[in-house]
Amino acid sequence: MPVLSLGDALLVSIQIDLQDNTVLALQEDLAERIVSTGARGVLIDISAVDIVDSFIGRMFASIAALSRLLDAETVVVGMRPAVAITLVELGLSLAGVRTALDVERGMKILRALSDRREVRQADEADADLVPVAEGGGPAAGA
Repeated sequence: MPVLSLGDALLVSIQIDLQDNTVLALQEDLAERIVSTGARGVLIDISAVDIVDSFIGRMFASIAALSRLLDAETVVVGMRPAVAITLVELGLSLAGVRTALDVERGMKILRALSDRREVRQADEADADLVPVAEGGGPAAGA
């Protein structure tokens, strides 16, 4: 399954019926590509997918968790209503998996998450600064 780079994100467009071994291979390929490219986001386009089972649903959640461990966020895009209904009927909420109606909206989500991450990192860097008293030494009481 091809994995395309879109800036600092990866796009996987699933155009085939998913089998258990295909999803396992996708998980491995994505992990390697996230590390090798330094991607900060992963979009999984499932607009061509008609059927999912509980294993496939759990694997989407697993891919999202794996991506987070590798410092990337995952958005599943293009989910058909029938697929969403099936996932709900199977009791799979896909915890930790963000979804969007299409790739464009998915990219907006990834950009927003990236912006929040940058703000959080800047705040953390500011919190690490030690205040200095006017005399050049450590602040009183520090």
